[in-house]
Amino acid sequence: MNVIYAIFLSMNNSKKTKPKPTSVRIFSAAVVGLNAFPVEVEADASPGLHSFNIVGLTDKAVDESKDRIGSAIKNSGFTPPIKKNRRIVINLAPADIKKGGSLYDLPIALGYLLATSQIKFDASETVFLGELSLDGSVKKINGVLPIVQMVVKNGFKRVVLPTENSNEASLVSGIDVISIKNISEAVGYLHGEINLIPHENIKYNDFIGNNDDAEDFIDISQIKGQESAKRALVISAAGNHNILMSGPPGGGKTLLSKALSGILPAMDYDEALEITKIYSVAGMLSANSPIVTTRPFRSPHHTTSSVAVIGGGTSPRPGEITLAHRGVLFLDEVPEFPRSVLESLRQPLENGVVVVSRASGTAKFPARFLLVAAMNPCPCGNFGDDKLVCVCNANSINKYHKKMSGPLLDRIDIQINVSRETYDKMTGPSTGQNSTEIRQIVEKARTIQKARFLGSKTLTNSEMGIKEIETHCKLPKDAEELIKSAFVTHNISGRGYHKILKIARTIADLDESNQIQVPHIAEAIGYRIVKNEL
Repeated sequence: MNVIYAIFLSMNNSKKTKPKPTSVRIFSAAVVGLNAFPVEVEADASPGLHSFNIVGLTDKAVDESKDRIGSAIKNSGFTPPIKKNRRIVINLAPADIKKGGSLYDLPIALGYLLATSQIKFDASETVFLGELSLDGSVKKINGVLPIVQMVVKNGFKRVVLPTENSNEASLVSGIDVISIKNISEAVGYLHGEINLIPHENIKYNDFIGNNDDAEDFIDISQIKGQESAKRALVISAAGNHNILMSGPPGGGKTLLSKALSGILPAMDYDEALEITKIYSVAGMLSANSPIVTTRPFRSPHHTTSSVAVIGGGTSPRPGEITLAHRGVLFLDEVPEFPRSVLESLRQPLENGVVVVSRASGTAKFPARFLLVAAMNPCPCGNFGDDKLVCVCNANSINKYHKKMSGPLLDRIDIQINVSRETYDKMTGPSTGQNSTEIRQIVEKARTIQKARFLGSKTLTNSEMGIKEIETHCKLPKDAEELIKSAFVTHNISGRGYHKILKIARTIADLDESNQIQVPHIAEAIGYRIVKNEL
């Protein structure tokens, strides 16, 4: 009996000497689409056979981080998980949001060190981000800007992240941005042994460059002739109207499209921040500038898939139409694009957003781009030419044009013909205003529109809804009779009718006219019916 009692006491005492499980929590973030959410990184270290598990709806990149984290901790002078006789569990909560990428390396490593009592600090008001190298250094990550905006919104006081991301994070005010180079520096800062001064906020004006000095910049005055096409580009830029240029090869359609970027108005800070957020998530920010200062110009090849153009993937990512947000999406040789790609543009052109749904979740991306499309009149390019002979038969020409469906064409505001210029114009002196002068005219028209739509989400005439059209596009009787005649004669659709009113409103803004007049309506009608007569 005494022996049994002694064994019982021995077992009871051994239970008392076992270390208690240690569980800690620090904060990180997840990016879904263009939106960021706070993520709690919970670390639990319990006695037992060695294991190191990461749970919480993670992807392959997070699962593979265990080996990176172990080597980084060891090479930073701390005891790695493999050396401890402990069962390590890392939980990324909430578990219903997909966690992807390498930004959780640093918070997981710090959570492990905190759970195993190798370091000690207050983690309640700090968000940690960063990918780890095997030597313990911290590397750049994507999507920092939306994360820092979320951090401020949720009341955190500071964010600790890689040095390479510090300028991008400093675009947001109201938060202390602490940049680190490695785990040792992070631990030294958290222990108060190293004094790291928060980064100063970035001033947008310090990064604004002169787009006219870019190597690929084309001044519109360098394009000889094509005065009617240039006029259409000015209207397109002023009201953000989509434009389709049709004409023989070598007529200057591509040059005109590239020159359009040079006459678009400069971006304000809010637009720049919105575009920078997109490029941050896509991992396409320039190493020289933490903020996008010029309007995007995207020109995907005609072999590009619909997923690459619209956006998507296993974890939804922005596509070309989102990367062109507030800028230009140029589709050269547009009939060569797959029908599925072209038809997928219809909804974004109408609504200015695209919703991508996948099994892993749904993401909503902005897509308020200026579509510029170029095409030949036929496969050989000579149909309708006075001097060159078209070798295409009627069936091939019809098939070529059918690649652009009626519903898609109806969503393109301005449709013009661009013919080849004469020798005299091609070799003569440059005429007309240069890009800088035209940009000032466009900006003046945009200023009028900004005042018109003050207090609403609408920025340009092309974005007007039915109520706004009724308010701002009232016509005098003679102008109304003209558009009525065109409506009946050319069988214009309801959408086409509203497009004409929007274009006319832009032309009136360029003339600084409060009232839409007959000449404005007449010019706008010409940009809508020319395509139907090819």
